[in-house]
Amino acid sequence: MNPLAIIGHVVLAALAETGRLSRFSWTSLTHVLRPPFYGRLIFQQMMRIGYFSLPVVALTSFFTGGVLALQIYYGGDQFNSESIVATIVALGITRELGPVLGGLMVAGRASAAIAAELGTMRVTEQIDALTTLSTNPYKYLVVPRVVAAVLTLPALVFVGDVIGILGGFAVGTQSLDFNSAVYVKNTVDFLKLDDITSGLIKSSVFGLIIALLGCYHGFHSKGGAQGVGRATTNAVVTSSILILASNYLMTSLFFSS
Repeated sequence: MNPLAIIGHVVLAALAETGRLSRFSWTSLTHVLRPPFYGRLIFQQMMRIGYFSLPVVALTSFFTGGVLALQIYYGGDQFNSESIVATIVALGITRELGPVLGGLMVAGRASAAIAAELGTMRVTEQIDALTTLSTNPYKYLVVPRVVAAVLTLPALVFVGDVIGILGGFAVGTQSLDFNSAVYVKNTVDFLKLDDITSGLIKSSVFGLIIALLGCYHGFHSKGGAQGVGRATTNAVVTSSILILASNYLMTSLFFSS
């Protein structure tokens, strides 16, 4: 085959997929403020996406904070280690590692579940049945998951930030023999409100990405069980890539000055 034809085919396919995703996202977001509102479904999705993801986010944050404290201590042993460890653990967790790792963990768990659920509904024609019953599938299936993810991801990341800082504190005071009062003072002195809020804003965007991509790939799955499997894989991969890309863009926007 002509190499230029292959490149053109890939580019056109990517543009077509981007257009479908943009149209799906616009349709979903415009339905958020339109009645009817399914409060019970939103609460159910908040439990599934947020509450049931808390253990994995908490464990990830705790061990990340502990490992970060160890690496900073061994790397900066010739400096004032107590000040360096406490400061960088707090800033690293709240600015970057907390929202990014929390988003990736929820993407691996919730985005896959959303894609599998909606994909199964698509291949078994349950979504078509909703349309036949005059129920808007965007309002009934997509909007509750999007709203729940946007609301619960900041809460999850905030809890993860606290646990991650506690993980660094536990390693610093128990394994590295830091003074606990000095460690806490350095954390409080260098941690600012902007560091926390920037991570929470990032997590809201990550929640939107996770829910939209999970719903999109599930909504457009086809081909039976294999199609559902592809939709689940694509949802996790694309949401993870977009989380990392959007994190870079938001970091450059928040801290460029």
